Amino acid sequence: MSRRQVTCITKRGSHYDAHERISAIGGSKWKMSENDAIKAIEEGKEEFYVSAGGRTVDVVVAKHGLRKYLKTTADGYSPDNLLALDECP
Repeated sequence: MSRRQVTCITKRGSHYDAHERISAIGGSKWKMSENDAIKAIEEGKEEFYVSAGGRTVDVVVAKHGLRKYLKTTADGYSPDNLLALDECP
């Protein structure tokens, strides 16, 4: 299993719901769709984390209604740590 730092995200332009805004995550020389990242986490193939404010927090799969999405463990309910990252190039 590999562990990757997430340093950027790609947002869906038309979604204002925090649980539907992220379409992809990325880091140094890699980028992955949200669906592929969810699948990789659930299958135990990948782990992702975010470093912010001197803390490292894991990215986990959460569910809102019927939709799965990515968030960090420190966020509680909202995926704020991920949404605060810069847009991927």
